[in-house]
Amino acid sequence: MIFNVLSLFSSFIHFVLGLSTPQSYPPPLSEDAERDLFLVLEKGAPSAKDAREKLILHNLRLVSHIVRKYYASAKNQEDLVSIGTVGLIKAVDSFKVDSGARFATYAAKCIQNEILMHFRSQKKLAAEVSLCDTIDVDRDGNPLTYMDVICTDESLDTEIARKLTGAKALQLVSKLPDKRQRQIIVMRYGLGGRKPLTQKRVAELLGISRSYVSRLEKSALEKLRRGFEG
Repeated sequence: MIFNVLSLFSSFIHFVLGLSTPQSYPPPLSEDAERDLFLVLEKGAPSAKDAREKLILHNLRLVSHIVRKYYASAKNQEDLVSIGTVGLIKAVDSFKVDSGARFATYAAKCIQNEILMHFRSQKKLAAEVSLCDTIDVDRDGNPLTYMDVICTDESLDTEIARKLTGAKALQLVSKLPDKRQRQIIVMRYGLGGRKPLTQKRVAELLGISRSYVSRLEKSALEKLRRGFEG
């Protein structure tokens, strides 16, 4: 399966926040509370960033519901939730309170459109080489894929997704006690406006093996998850 940087960061957000199951998602907002948050967002008030984050987080159940209802037989449901979250983010950023539509209805269409676009792109690329195909192995015997050697340009969607929890993520990353873990997280996920790098590239820059980068990254992500939960 082909993943872009946006899907990678969306998965990172879910992992760090511990939002792996529908039961862990924040409860939906009341209609009045939701409307108030959109008004704050449209006015661009100082609290607009917090309002935007709440609108996204409290509507994640809708993404999960759509995936489980319409794509129950799909083997990659976790991937579809990440892709659907991108549609939710777009819905929050483009919804207008005075349109007369309910946000849930509008967001559901955006979420489904994002997932359908993903399936269409998969059909177009069905005859092409998958980025997950193994092309070589590193010095430790770990498989290297096309994804590890290809750099993807930044997109507007990537920037939107990064800002979802960017400030809090940067704060927690800066508090990681291990300097090398901090470097790896910043480089791997493009925090602070940087371009995300593959594990292979990070390993080259730090002069260590890719497998060691993978172990340090996994350990750092677990610490960040605990930081968000705390």
